[in-house]
Amino acid sequence: MPDEKRVAEEASRMGREAQERVQSGFEAASTSFTEANKGFQAVAAEIMNYSKTAFEDAMRTWEQLLAVKSLEQAMEIQSQYAKRVYDNHMAELSKLGEMCVGMARDVSKPVEQASKRVK
Repeated sequence: MPDEKRVAEEASRMGREAQERVQSGFEAASTSFTEANKGFQAVAAEIMNYSKTAFEDAMRTWEQLLAVKSLEQAMEIQSQYAKRVYDNHMAELSKLGEMCVGMARDVSKPVEQASKRVK
C-alpha cells in the first residue's frame, strides 16, 4: 500500500509539473505572437510612411520636369531625383532591417525565458 500511495503522489506531482510547463509554453507563445504582431504593425507603418514620402517626392519631381525649359535642366532634375531615391531607399532598407532584427529579438525573448524556467 505505501508504494501505491508514493507512486500516486509521484504521478500527481509529475502531472502538475507537466501542466505548469505546458501553461508556461502557451504563455510564452502568446506573448511571442503579440510581440510579432506589434513588430509587423510597426514595419507596415514604416513602409506606408516611406511609400507616401517617396510618392510625394516623385510627384514634386514630375512637376519640376514639366516646367523645364532645356534638356540639360531635365537631365539635372532627373539625376538629382535618381540620387535622392537611391539614398532614401538604401536608408529605408537599413532601417527596416534593424526593425526586423529588433522584432526577432523581441519575439524570441518570451520563448527563451520560458525554456530557461523549464530547465
